[in-house]
Amino acid sequence: MDFGFSNNVKIAVKRAGGATKVSHILGVSGSAVFSWIRNRKIPNIDHAAKLAGITGMNVRDLRPCQ
Repeated sequence: MDFGFSNNVKIAVKRAGGATKVSHILGVSGSAVFSWIRNRKIPNIDHAAKLAGITGMNVRDLRPCQ
């Protein structure tokens, strides 16, 4: 499954300080963050919005509308 957003999620996670820091900020497991990066799952809208806010990215780049 290729959602096409993983590079943006990867960029956002890097900008935020890494997967461990993002998992602490968002209150999710590290494996959840790695699943987003590896195209296995899409971050829910709340997590995507918070990640977008702390990185200055657009939430639609992190969680595309379907």
